[in-house]
Amino acid sequence: MTEPSRKPVRERRAITMLWPYIRHYPGRMLIAAAFLVIAKIATVWVPVAFKDIVDQLDPRIAVLVVPIALIALYGTLRLIGALFGQLRDSVFERVSQRAMRSSGLDAFRHLHRLSLRFHLDRHTGGIGRDISRGTRGVYNLLGWVVFNIIPTLFEIVVVIVLLLGHFDWRFAVVTLVTMLLYIAITIWITEWRTAGVRAMNEAESLANARSIDSLLNYETVKYFGNEEFEANRYDADLRRYEDAAVKTESSLAVLNGAQALVIALGLTALMAMAAMGVVAHKLSVGDIVMVNGWLLQLAIPLNMLGFTWRQIKQGVIDMEHMFALLDEHAEVCDAPEAPVLHVRGGAVRFEHVSFCYNPDRAILDDIDFTIPPGQTLAVVGATGAGKSTLSRLLFRFYDVTDGRITIDGQDIREVTQESLRAAIGIVPQDTVLFNDTIFYNIAYGRTDASREEVEAAARAAHIHDFVVSLPQGYESTVGERGLKLSGGEKQRVAIARALLKNPAILVFDEATSALDTRTEKIIQKELAEIARSRTTLIVAHRLSTIIEADRILVLDHGRVVESGTHAALLANGGRYAALWTLQAQQPAEAPAASLDV
Repeated sequence: MTEPSRKPVRERRAITMLWPYIRHYPGRMLIAAAFLVIAKIATVWVPVAFKDIVDQLDPRIAVLVVPIALIALYGTLRLIGALFGQLRDSVFERVSQRAMRSSGLDAFRHLHRLSLRFHLDRHTGGIGRDISRGTRGVYNLLGWVVFNIIPTLFEIVVVIVLLLGHFDWRFAVVTLVTMLLYIAITIWITEWRTAGVRAMNEAESLANARSIDSLLNYETVKYFGNEEFEANRYDADLRRYEDAAVKTESSLAVLNGAQALVIALGLTALMAMAAMGVVAHKLSVGDIVMVNGWLLQLAIPLNMLGFTWRQIKQGVIDMEHMFALLDEHAEVCDAPEAPVLHVRGGAVRFEHVSFCYNPDRAILDDIDFTIPPGQTLAVVGATGAGKSTLSRLLFRFYDVTDGRITIDGQDIREVTQESLRAAIGIVPQDTVLFNDTIFYNIAYGRTDASREEVEAAARAAHIHDFVVSLPQGYESTVGERGLKLSGGEKQRVAIARALLKNPAILVFDEATSALDTRTEKIIQKELAEIARSRTTLIVAHRLSTIIEADRILVLDHGRVVESGTHAALLANGGRYAALWTLQAQQPAEAPAASLDV
């Protein structure tokens, strides 16, 4: 299988794509900004208050007094800095959480809009991991930019302004050069490390997808005794992650060492200049304390800047795959201003339909038939003849290559997909259930149905008695993909779900293939009754289930080779008659023969 395309997302584009998720909270953003300004001004003014306290206590002054007001101001400023910093975080938290929620929801909805082709080519586990990391990246990016980068830059500007106002310009220049050099080195080395972080993410996604794929196919793994084979494949992915992680963490030492060197040089130069000013009696003891306080306060965010930048880069990398998913083109889209489908009788028409998944592989070739309202059309054919493709095209999982499909004269490409699929119910051959209760899986056919309606559908599908015999009844869970139920039980749940939907058009894709003969006959009678007033398409291998169909099509390599009623086809003595004779000679419970005769 192929992996999703990797489209590099730079920081500017990341911020641009985040803007729609945060612009709906201008009030909270303004309040958070006000709290930020108050908190940082109070924090920066703490060393000024400390300087005044020290100067008041200078032993060279003849009369010494305890500066109670200044000490109270010092404590108040520290309290204001901490308190308003917390208030800022609290006010902005709603914005961050909503952005994370909205971006994840957009990605989830977009995945459901993408074509079946996209999902068949992707590892579901890997996509889930991409979305999980992407939403986390949205939260982290907002958090680190709003709570760290912006406050740090604001504090740097305020400190430089105060340095220019109180001291020689060289203090401000040395401080500015130190910070610019620190930022430049941090960004340069972090960019170099980004390739290793991206390799870690790639390996983690692949390992996660591999593990989920193996666990979903637990029974197959056990059937063939391939537990160790699966473990070795998983370990190979984990080994790639381990190697990438070791390289990434080793390079972290280079970054930390470079940052420590720049900070040490800058702090040493500034403290030397301040000390010389005190010796020359140009600065007071309080001045050097104030300079030292500012330097220490700047050293803290500067020390965090490297970590913050790494977190921002990590957030951008985490968002890359999710944004790449959002950039994926939806192959099947509603036409602009598409109307809803208006079903009158439910007539289905395939008008000279041709279809191919790839240009070099034709699946259907000039398929032309009509299912009148309330009638049943059955389709039989060899494996790969294109039978199931008919239902996928009818549901518009794909668009036809040539021709068109209409319902009551309306081209299904010109109506909304939601209204189209609401009019069609299906009982698939491979029934996959949600890992939830039996009630939930039946009610999925119509989520607003009452309990009485759900139970009525279960009775019609002959599964109600089985369900109530379970200890937890309708609240019994079916397990992953419905593995706690037998094939026949899953099939009957699917039938009940389709009945509950009560659609105008029904599709039975080998709907009774997993049932024993006795149950099949019971269900078949119910299905015939249900289909009596609905337009019905039946895809079948077992011909005994379709003898009452109004019309039967025989497909071969994507073309209709025979068409007629059961009696007419037998009388023709063609492929259908040959298959009927072959199946009639087999035991009742034997697997249905294919049409390769």
